[in-house]
Amino acid sequence: MAGTGGSRAATSTTVTYAWRGEFDSADVEALHGEGFGHRPVAYDWFAQVSRHSLGWVCAYRDARLIGFVNVAWDGAGHAFILDTVVSADEQHRGVGARLVALATQHARDAGCEWLHVDFEPHLRAFYLESCGFTAADAGLIRLTPGA
Repeated sequence: MAGTGGSRAATSTTVTYAWRGEFDSADVEALHGEGFGHRPVAYDWFAQVSRHSLGWVCAYRDARLIGFVNVAWDGAGHAFILDTVVSADEQHRGVGARLVALATQHARDAGCEWLHVDFEPHLRAFYLESCGFTAADAGLIRLTPGA
């Protein structure tokens, strides 16, 4: 596996979670492709998150990566939840909420004051009810042509 080692601390008998856990970029890309509806491509996720993120959380069932969330930040008080994804066969079991809870705790421990997330309407209940985010006004400019 590529990556820096985070410890894999068990939170249940079958799923383990790790802050800055080890992963293969191809495994994250496969999850991302499945979750966001695109064909996986060769992408170096490890280089990207290592360079630009406060950290990330991985969820594993045995040795299989089943979930991932990236915590980007501004280097100061603001962190951002990105790329939350759980494999389709593991959804609706609390894995995503646990990923976000661990990301939240590590952002808090790093001294961040705010944790941001944006999401599509069908994920509103997940982020607001399951993860404890509060709805807020925000702005967005699309920088590339839409589909």
